[in-house]
Amino acid sequence: MRTNLIKSSLLLVLIALSIGVNAQEKKPNILFVIVDDWGFKDMSGHGSQIYQTPNVDKLAKEGLDFQNAYSSYPRCVPSRYAIMTGTYPVNEDHGNLGAIKEDKNFIKKFNKAGYNSFYVGKWHLGTEESSPKGYGFKESFAAGDAGGTDTHFYPYNLKRVAGTKGEKAPIEDVQAYAKEGEFLSDALTRRTIDYMKDNKSKPFIGVLAFYAVHTPIEAKPEDVERNKKQIDAFDYGTTPEYVTEGNGVTRMRQNEPTYAGLVENTDENIGRLIQALKENGLYENTIIVLTSDHGGLSTKGKNNRIIPTSNAPFRAGKGWMYEGGIKVPLLVHYPKEIKAKVDTESVVLGMDVFPTLVDYVLQERVNGIDGKSFKNVIKGKEKWTDRTVYWNSYKARPTQTGDDKTSVIRIGDFKLLQFVESNKLELYNVKEDISEKNDLSAKMPEKVKEMLAQLEKWKSDSKIVMKANHKSGGEEVSLKKQAKKDAKKAERKAAKKAEKQ
Repeated sequence: MRTNLIKSSLLLVLIALSIGVNAQEKKPNILFVIVDDWGFKDMSGHGSQIYQTPNVDKLAKEGLDFQNAYSSYPRCVPSRYAIMTGTYPVNEDHGNLGAIKEDKNFIKKFNKAGYNSFYVGKWHLGTEESSPKGYGFKESFAAGDAGGTDTHFYPYNLKRVAGTKGEKAPIEDVQAYAKEGEFLSDALTRRTIDYMKDNKSKPFIGVLAFYAVHTPIEAKPEDVERNKKQIDAFDYGTTPEYVTEGNGVTRMRQNEPTYAGLVENTDENIGRLIQALKENGLYENTIIVLTSDHGGLSTKGKNNRIIPTSNAPFRAGKGWMYEGGIKVPLLVHYPKEIKAKVDTESVVLGMDVFPTLVDYVLQERVNGIDGKSFKNVIKGKEKWTDRTVYWNSYKARPTQTGDDKTSVIRIGDFKLLQFVESNKLELYNVKEDISEKNDLSAKMPEKVKEMLAQLEKWKSDSKIVMKANHKSGGEEVSLKKQAKKDAKKAERKAAKKAEKQ
């Protein structure tokens, strides 16, 4: 009798342990991959005839491919701040990420739920309490203040001195870990795979933020040579290499072999991540999110910087509020639950990703932020076709990327651009006119008036401050002061014109 009781007790314990293990297995892992400066058209699955990206294309084909997705800003820092905080980056400071309250800190929510968390790669949002660990990630590698790398080839930090702060800070930890001759993206991927292997026993949430495909534009010699042959044999027809845009030009051809090699190396590393997940029995239970911080670098001002890609047929690129600057790939892949689908209608932004993950995985809603959970869009219960969203570029780079300060509102299919310094208004139906060639502002003045009033209210409510353009010095300028300055400038211009007549 006693023996039977012991056996029964042991059986109950084993059942309980099995239930506990199964419950833990049901918690999905999360791998969030951010590619730097990666345009919507920088993948063969989205129409590139030059860049071959089979691994990314397979993710898109097997998962949910959001083809109406946007970054929250057309440059690195504000866009990444929006991703990490779920808010509009309305004023260009890094914020104090470490001071964000726990009820709005996505990573701490996952930590509390029993997840291990790690961050690998480009952070660019500060150090100490505004570092990845300060924000809540348990592990961090190759992050910090660094806005880029001196070279994608080992040893990476050629001119970056230890102890330097800001954008020119060295990439942390990477030289001690990487192997001599190892390409930077390869090293970051290998470190991410190490973290995933180390966390097989517990669910993990990990972010891999590549420094590619940002400048410097470098690739392995064999990748450059392969693409050079392909590009030399490709017929671009009558497509011009450049067209005038704003204060400069926009590239219209994808014909830079080194950039093609950099894109394809990134795709290869995404393939390595997927293979590692499969080899370690993690693939079926891992949510993979893949996106970019903004559109591809295709425009320049009156300088001689390299512009390595084209976002055509979308207009302009990085730095601009036209579609080429803010439209990005966004793929969500989860074999256990998410069915393969292409969503061409729902308007989603980078600031929506973490609110969605918290809602989908932890069944929690984060209140008091701008980002929204698109869980019901994933599940096919909703379509976000009439959403109202905003952008504000308060610090332009007319010399570098040719852009001007711009405020934008999109309501449904209509998008209004307000060029702040000239007060020029442009209205487009971006569903019917993806290249933003047909300005409807003169034909639809009431629509312009309605959307402009809503945009101005949002700017006022958000207490937006316009700033001096990049590297031009000068003071911060409020909207009211900026308007007065613009008016005086227009008066002086009119007076000079009158004198000549």
